[in-house]
Amino acid sequence: MTALPSSRITIFGIPNCDTVKKSRTWLQEQGHDFLFHDFKKQGLNQTTVEKWLQYVPLETLINRKGTTWRALTDEQKNSATSENQAITLILSNPSLVKRPVLQIENNDSIKHVSVGFSADQFQTIFDTL
Repeated sequence: MTALPSSRITIFGIPNCDTVKKSRTWLQEQGHDFLFHDFKKQGLNQTTVEKWLQYVPLETLINRKGTTWRALTDEQKNSATSENQAITLILSNPSLVKRPVLQIENNDSIKHVSVGFSADQFQTIFDTL
């Protein structure tokens, strides 16, 4: 497998998510080396989530259609409009993150972050990097 020159590709998600499976399969079929970060087992940290929010809006990062969101109290859902409170919710409930999160780093600096998967979306990302 190959990687983008001096880049590190990481897929964040959970292994049994169909969309995450599709993204991992696509990367393998295209010959890209990547790391998989299972945020249910490996967790997330505040710094990572804050960095993602520099690239994607909070409304995109939080999955408001999933069972984890529906299980929140109305008070918790309302607090998710504040970035700091939303980060706290995400850290305590990583499944709130829409999956997968694709992070591409170059020399320990984030070059790209995107959320979700489609083959066309990933192809465009990798064509432009």
